[in-house]
Amino acid sequence: MNTSFKIPFYAKASLLFIGISALIGLLFVAQDIIIPIVYSTVLAVVLSPVVNFFVRKKLNRTLAITITILVLILITISTITLLSTQVSKFGDSFPALMGKLDLLLQQTVTWTSNTFNVSTIKINAWIDDTTNEIIGESRTLIGQTLASIGNLLVVIVLIPVYVFMILYYQPQLINFVHKIFSTNKQIAVSEVLTATKGIIQSYLIGLLLEALIVAILNTISLLIIGIEYAILLGVLGAMLNVIPYLGGMITLTLTMIVALATKTPFHALMVFVTFITVQIIDNNYLVPKVVASKVQINALMSIIVVIIGEALWGLNGMFLSIPVTAILKVIFDHVDGLKPWGYLLGDNISTSRKLIASNQKRRL
Repeated sequence: MNTSFKIPFYAKASLLFIGISALIGLLFVAQDIIIPIVYSTVLAVVLSPVVNFFVRKKLNRTLAITITILVLILITISTITLLSTQVSKFGDSFPALMGKLDLLLQQTVTWTSNTFNVSTIKINAWIDDTTNEIIGESRTLIGQTLASIGNLLVVIVLIPVYVFMILYYQPQLINFVHKIFSTNKQIAVSEVLTATKGIIQSYLIGLLLEALIVAILNTISLLIIGIEYAILLGVLGAMLNVIPYLGGMITLTLTMIVALATKTPFHALMVFVTFITVQIIDNNYLVPKVVASKVQINALMSIIVVIIGEALWGLNGMFLSIPVTAILKVIFDHVDGLKPWGYLLGDNISTSRKLIASNQKRRL
């Protein structure tokens, strides 16, 4: 007699919904603990080959980890020092920049009034109302941004400690993961760990190389055009370019505003053409060739996970969303019940179109 009991679909859906809600709540509440650990784990995986290289050269593991982290800190401090000079100059000229923007705005109002026969009083009233709304919304946004920056500073302080500990106890942590699962699943566990390590290393190392190339292209282009603060804007554009789709739009808008305030509308147009050209090079060559991630996340899922990451963890979530999603896809692809979700995250549009066309031919 068969006494097996099947859980109805609505019960499975309800349990899944409750589980996801509990997970999201945990990620939001415990973000101050989880974010530094995630950053540190990802960074430790990237630095692991360097540490292993020093260990193979007969260097003590503790000393190898210390040297690797110190070199990374030195590179970070050098980059911040280089950018701080540009930030200082930008801060000193900010009042003059705002004065030029105000003059440009008044000229635009006068031109609009003369061209479309609209009262300047009405235009200025509309601008004042819009400005007040933007300022009101910006206060909340600025508060959230400052909170994110404060959290980010705490993360930066904790990361070196966490990275050191993770690298030092790496063998023990890997053995712990293997011990969680039964003997017949050890091969699958090893495949997931190897694939995850490869994804993090290829994605982040490729991403850093891509950011360096984009920063150089942006900076050289802005210097040729004659835009002030070219190094700051070029590097900022490369950093924001890590955020898919949204980062490029933010950089373009900011740089065009600076060009309008310090130069002419023609220079702003040149900035627009230059940034679009760099984005075309980035999207069609650098991303597929340089980043070379083993797992491709499709554009729709990339935007969705970035938005979810920002809602959960703010700025940190936007930066971590893509690599975390890539890791989840690897896990989904190795678990039978989760393979459809891995397929949904992947960039399989060409394969899907071929499959649909093949099915249509069979029906005909």
